[in-house]
This record gives sequence, structure tokens and C-alpha cells, in this order.
Amino acid sequence: MKYVQLIFSPTGGTEKAAEMVTAEWSTSVETIDLTNPAADFSKCKVEADDLVLIALPSYGGRVPSLAAERLAQIQGNSAKCVLLCVYGNRAYEDTLVEMEDIAKNCGFAVAAVMSAVAEHSIIHQYASGRPDQEDERQLKSFAKVILEKFKTGTLNGKLQIPGNRPYKKTGDVGLVPKAGASCNSCGLCAENCPARAISKENLKAANSKKCISCMRCVVRCPQGARKINRALVSVASLAIKKACSERKEAELLI
Repeated sequence: MKYVQLIFSPTGGTEKAAEMVTAEWSTSVETIDLTNPAADFSKCKVEADDLVLIALPSYGGRVPSLAAERLAQIQGNSAKCVLLCVYGNRAYEDTLVEMEDIAKNCGFAVAAVMSAVAEHSIIHQYASGRPDQEDERQLKSFAKVILEKFKTGTLNGKLQIPGNRPYKKTGDVGLVPKAGASCNSCGLCAENCPARAISKENLKAANSKKCISCMRCVVRCPQGARKINRALVSVASLAIKKACSERKEAELLI
């Protein structure tokens, strides 16, 4: 038996929340990084007696398509899994039910569901600094409850997960980062892009058809050279201001 976390976390918020949970389960946790474009996820092994955390961000109320494609390759082998949806304090909408469907199609037994808030990956004033100490307290408390039920064989997962089927339509964010004059062509953006949307032969731009607007290239750029259109960010910020104005807390369904 082992503890496993499957994580898609381009900018680190989802990973931080996930590790607050799994640190309460064990000091030895196997991590499968779903942002790795070079990995063969069909070879990832999960056994029936494992406890698995699947941690994904919500992009516009849906599972990021790239994360869905990669998660779908993993064989769950009836292992108990916990779903963790991390969002930027607006709403996760249909993300959790979509995660449930993907996990069940992979053969996982969905046993518990959580949501948590992390700093918005594009509009950083929303949920700035989260997950914070209160989030950590809540997530660790949830993790202890889940672990106790897992060890006693009472983690059964008869859940009514919020969300809609069919899922809401995915929107085109259209926020594709580009490099400015301070770019020194180090190539870290291309190396770190989960979608392989940046070519080493053309580091200044990104392929808009491949880019998922995850903002990893912006976060990882040591020169701070990669930016997104400020006007578009301002419009998006105003559109979700009301929804993001009230602090949302972590949730557990078990």
C-alpha cells in the first residue's frame, strides 16, 4: 500500500494545497506530475490498496483539457481516490463532477471530494497569498478525517458532488503570454511549458492553438519578460470582481 498524488499545477497553487493534504497522510508520498509533457502516463501504476489524491485546478469552471487527457491515461485499479479541486476564489462550477467522471472512467473509486482556494493564476489580487494558514488548518483537518476513515475501511464515497452534466462550455481565455525586450532567450519557458506551446526556435511567442493560458511561463521566467495583454486582464478582472469579493473556504464531502 502507498500514498499517491496526481497533480496538475502549472503555477504551484494546486500543488501547495495538495501537499497540505498528503503531508497528513504520510511522510512518503509518490507524486505523478501531470504537467510533464514527456511522461508516459499509461505506465503509471496505482494499486487497489493505495490511497490516491487527484488535485487539479479549475479553469473557467472546468478541468483543464490537458490535465483531463493525461489523467485519462492512468489505470485506477479500483484504488480509493480523493478529488481536490483548486480554484481562484470565483467558482469551481462543473470541475468536480468532471473530475469524478474522469476518475471513474479510469477505474478509481471516488471516496471523498474537496475544494480549496489558491491565488488566481492570472489576476493575482484575487485570493492573494492563498492557500494561507487558515486554508492549511482546514485542509489538514480534512486530511485527518479521510485518513482515519481509510484506515478503518469506512471511506465509502456515497457522494452528491455539486456541478452539472452536461458540463458548461469551455471558453477561450485568449491570454497568450509573449516575451518583451528583457527576454534573454534562456529557453526556460519552452522547457517548462506543459503544453509544449513555446518553440525553442521562437521563444518570444507561443502557439495560440496549444497554449492553455496556464501562466507557468510567466511565473518561471527569471527575467520577468513574459507578459499578457493588460487590457484583456483588466476586462477579465472586472467581469469576476463581484464573484471574487467574498472569501470562499475549503470544502469537504465525504
